[in-house]
Amino acid sequence: MPGPIAALRSNASVKNSCGETIAVSDSKPVLIDTHPGRNAQAYGIARELGADMDLIHEPSVGVIGNKGDSQCYIGVQRKVEAIHEKLRQRLGREDGQLAMRLVQPEFTVATSDGIRNGTREMRYSLIGREVTHDSVCEHLSASGMAGTVAVVACDKPPVGTLAALLEHNQPAIIMSDGSIHPATDPISNETIDLVSAYQVAGHEDEDFRKHISCAACPGYGSCGGMFTYNTMQTFIGVVGMQPLHMVAPPSDDPRRMEEFADELVGYLKGMIDSGTRPRDIVGRDSIRNAVIVAMAVGGSTNVVLHTPEIARAAGFANFWQDIMTPEEFNHLSQHVVPVLTDARPYGRYSMVDIDGVGGVQVIVRELMDAGLLNGDVPTCTGETLAEQVARLNPPAADGDVIHPVSKPYKPTGGLRLLGGNLSPGYSAILKLAGVEGGLDDNMFRGKARVFEGEAGLLTALDTEPEVFSDGDMIIVRYEGPSGAPGMPEMLDSTSRITTLCRERGIVVGLMTDARFSGGSVGLVIGHVGPEAALGGPIALIENGDEIIADLNINELNCTELQDKAVFDARMAAWEKVVADNGGIHPNCGVADTRLLNRMRRSGVPALQGGGMHPDREIWVNDPRDPVNTGFTPTNKWHDA
Repeated sequence: MPGPIAALRSNASVKNSCGETIAVSDSKPVLIDTHPGRNAQAYGIARELGADMDLIHEPSVGVIGNKGDSQCYIGVQRKVEAIHEKLRQRLGREDGQLAMRLVQPEFTVATSDGIRNGTREMRYSLIGREVTHDSVCEHLSASGMAGTVAVVACDKPPVGTLAALLEHNQPAIIMSDGSIHPATDPISNETIDLVSAYQVAGHEDEDFRKHISCAACPGYGSCGGMFTYNTMQTFIGVVGMQPLHMVAPPSDDPRRMEEFADELVGYLKGMIDSGTRPRDIVGRDSIRNAVIVAMAVGGSTNVVLHTPEIARAAGFANFWQDIMTPEEFNHLSQHVVPVLTDARPYGRYSMVDIDGVGGVQVIVRELMDAGLLNGDVPTCTGETLAEQVARLNPPAADGDVIHPVSKPYKPTGGLRLLGGNLSPGYSAILKLAGVEGGLDDNMFRGKARVFEGEAGLLTALDTEPEVFSDGDMIIVRYEGPSGAPGMPEMLDSTSRITTLCRERGIVVGLMTDARFSGGSVGLVIGHVGPEAALGGPIALIENGDEIIADLNINELNCTELQDKAVFDARMAAWEKVVADNGGIHPNCGVADTRLLNRMRRSGVPALQGGGMHPDREIWVNDPRDPVNTGFTPTNKWHDA
């Protein structure tokens, strides 16, 4: 007889506490425990859940959800409960049922990006992805989960959830909680949303600011534009872990409580019966498909932060070597993949409007018919991507909300990676779909205006906006994964700059080692790496330096740093400041909690996902490695 808990990876046949013989297969984690103390709670939970107590020694199955302190998460619990009840009804030993132990729903915790943009609390946003990953991993592993349905919301928790499901690698399926509806300004009748509220932050009329903020977010659900949430929900659908037709409907769509809940349990049963696991679905070609679709929807820059982490969890050590090179990424976005959606923040429509014209499956079919996607990859429905789209039979692109490949909304993809002497590893990312001006012959040339953190920039925008001039390139540094720590997004800053530029008819760019919200628009370049805290070239820029962003060659350069003598002198001065401050630059943020300290010490570079990994040292290596940007400060930058 095995010990109290049998090994998960065993092919033995064992007896449970009722004397029944159970085969412990390699594909299903099984909790087998004959100890009466541990059985007591297992029986008690089954009794309270209304589940079959004869199934407590079978593999576990259950539902998880993302929770947080914003309206993004309000609809999650009711959907989790609805799916849980559908699942409970399908459990048993009769034909067509699942002989599995039901566990109670579990929830993760995350921070509201919308409430905390522009504050120091925003440092916890990306960390929320990591905390979600850890908590889901703990639940899946400790509960021996052999089947999971996940309801995800906001933009970081879904990625953390997917990464944990991939690591656990037992049958699992995801459903988006759904988007919030767009709002209508009751005075102007214009369509507005969360980004609209951020864009009026600098308005002189306090009553007007309050009027917009009160109207911008009606109901519940995650951000409705093609911001990070919907970029990543589309990604999760295309990569195969979410049924495509469940991506676009709003959070309050009744199908999510009944029809979709029932379908999810059916799809999960199919995965369990066939032994299909997440890593069977999320492979090289499916990830490439998802990246291409993210380009075609003009998606968030955060997709290049999240995709390496998803790829790593799926078993690929380095996304930029194993799946797609930076050069190929740019070639696809620059010459192959057009933007098909007229969506906010760069366009007019929301995900609810995309749902109204057929959903993301319309976009997928357009790209597939154009030969831009591999339709033979598997999905969670048991079908290939092509088979799933054929069954859904979406309508043709309407030409307004979703444009056909033959007549796209924009001729080139929405994202571009930049190299050059400020980003030698092609870490910097520009959301080209959101650029509203300033690119003459695909080039921006301006003067640096340096801020040692976002707080200083926000103060300047609040108190002296007149100091910003046409052609300025604002530099915000020491806000990367290690420096902040936590790599906050800068929707507050970018929104104010966008409004300032629109009102004055000027172009002001922003580049940072932090990141941006999917709602950011304008000439904004994020993820500039190596970050300032690690001695990257962004740390050496001085006020008045010439900054050139050249999209013809996809480079981001500082003219002054091309002079080796200047570079060496500035690096030596930077290194002295760091040495005099005990090994960390004084402009870095304070890591005054265990989470922030963990991020500072284990945060990998943005190009590798910006996550917390104890083996960060593997990225601190040779600066001549084009995909390796977490380097020890060194004057070799000039030669890289």
